[in-house]
Amino acid sequence: AETPFFYSTYEDENEAAPAGGPAAVVVGSGPIRIGQGIEFDYCSVHAAWALSEAGVRSVMINSNPETVSTDFDTSDRLYFEPLDAESVLSVIYNETDGEGEDSVPPSIVQFGGQTAINLSQSLDSAGLPILGSTARSIDTASDRHLFEEFLSRLDIPNPPGAAVGDVERALHVAQEIGYPVLVRPSYVLGGRAMEIVQNATELVRYMSGAFAAAAGRRVLIDKYFVGREVEVDAVCDGESVLIPGIMEHVERAGVHSGDSMAIYPGLTLTEEEVDAIVEYTTRIGLALGVRGLMNIQYVLTGGGAYRSPHDRRGRARGAAGPQVFVLEVNPRSSRTIPFISKVTGVPMVRLAVGAMMGRSLAEQGYSGGLWPRGSIVAVKAPVFSMSKLAGVDTYLGPEMKSTGEVMGIDHEFEPALAKALAAAGLSLRPGGSVLLSVADRDKADAAPLARELAGAGCRLYATEGTAEMISALGLPVVAITKRLREGHPNVVDVIATVPWTRWSTP
Repeated sequence: AETPFFYSTYEDENEAAPAGGPAAVVVGSGPIRIGQGIEFDYCSVHAAWALSEAGVRSVMINSNPETVSTDFDTSDRLYFEPLDAESVLSVIYNETDGEGEDSVPPSIVQFGGQTAINLSQSLDSAGLPILGSTARSIDTASDRHLFEEFLSRLDIPNPPGAAVGDVERALHVAQEIGYPVLVRPSYVLGGRAMEIVQNATELVRYMSGAFAAAAGRRVLIDKYFVGREVEVDAVCDGESVLIPGIMEHVERAGVHSGDSMAIYPGLTLTEEEVDAIVEYTTRIGLALGVRGLMNIQYVLTGGGAYRSPHDRRGRARGAAGPQVFVLEVNPRSSRTIPFISKVTGVPMVRLAVGAMMGRSLAEQGYSGGLWPRGSIVAVKAPVFSMSKLAGVDTYLGPEMKSTGEVMGIDHEFEPALAKALAAAGLSLRPGGSVLLSVADRDKADAAPLARELAGAGCRLYATEGTAEMISALGLPVVAITKRLREGHPNVVDVIATVPWTRWSTP
C-alpha cells in the first residue's frame, strides 16, 4: 500500500505484510464517547511519536476516523480495527516477523484509557508481551478486591469497604460501615454503574446494574467520605516516581474526575498533606511495579493524622492533621495528562514510553519526587452537552457526563478561573436571574454562594426551604414552589418565563 493504513477484509492478498525491524503496538481508545475523552488520543499520538524518536516502528490500532491517532502519517502503521481481543490479537500476529518471542511486537495499553487497559488480560492470557506495567500489576490496580488487599499490605489507608458478590452481602457490608456508601464495579469505563447510595432501598436498586457492569467480577462497597478530592499523575520507572504536580478538585469528593474542575497547583493543601500524597504515590508506584504512567485519586478529610511509615511513633489517634485516603489507582494515562503536561512542561508520555523501554528517569534527565511548582495557576473545567442530550440527569456523581474540557492559565487563581469558565460556556452575565434549590444537608455550604450571587447583581429565585435560608441571610429572594400542582409560580413557570442568565461564551 502507498500509505500504511490498513483494515481487515476477506481478501486473498495481504497488503500489510510485516515490515521488519523493532516495533511496538499502541492500542488506542476506540470511538470517543462520554467516559472516553479525546485526551487519550493525545496520549496515543505522543506515544507513537516517542517510539519513532527511539527508532521503534509504531503500530497504531484504533477505530475512530475523527482522531489524530488515525491520521495515516501519525504512526508508522495504522490498523483501523475494532478494539476487541480477537482483532487486536489478529493485528499482533500479522505484525509478527519470524518465529520466537523476539519476533512478536510488544503492546502498549496505557494510553488508550480503560478500553485499552481491559485488553491487557487477554493479551497476557495469549502469552503476548506487554510493554510497561505487567498484566498482573494492571489487574491488581483494576480489580477492586485485589486492590484492597494490596493497600492493606502497604498499610496505606483507603475508605473501609468490602468486595461483594450478591445483594445480601452488599446490604450487610453497607450496614456495617454505615451509609452513604459508594458502589464501584471493577474494569469499568467513565465511572459506569458507580453510585453514591444513601440507604438500603437505593442499594438494592443499584446493585443489579453494578453486577452487570462488573461482568462477573465482584463489586466493591466503600464508605463514602465527604472531603476534598485530589488527583495525581505520575511517571514510574521501577526505581523512582516523578510527580509533575498535584491537582485539587473544586467539586466534592464523589464527582467523577472528568466532570470536576481541577486546579493546579492545589492551593488549599498544607505542606503535611502534600508530603502524605507524595509519599503514598511513591510507595504505591514502586510496590505495584508500575513502568510508565499512573493516576491516583485521593480524598482528604479532617480528624485523623497522617503517619509516615518511617515515623513509627506516629501521633495519637484523633490528633489534628490531615487524613489522606486512596480512592483508586489507575495504572494508565488519565484524561489530565495533557493538562498537567502543558502547565508543568514535563513531557509525561515521552518519559513514560522511555521508562517502558528500560530507560530510567535519570537517563532521560529527570529525577523522582514532586516537580518544582511553576509561577502559573491553571484551571481545568468540564464542558457539558446537557441541552443536546435529552433526558440526562444533570446531577453530577461518580458516573461521567461531560463531553469535553477547557483550560484557563494565568499567574493568579481568579483570572485563570474566569478564563476557564468563559471557555466552557459557564460565565454568568451581570444582572441575570438564578434559580436555587438546595438540599437541607447542603444549605450551610450554599449560603456563601447565595451571598456571592446577590452581590454580583443576580436576581434570586428559590424553592420554599432554600428561600427561607436566603431570607434569613438578609438577601432579597422570590420564593416559588417546586410542587407543580400546588400553586403558581412554580419552578416550571419560572424557568419558562423569567429572562435567565444564559450560559454563553463571550
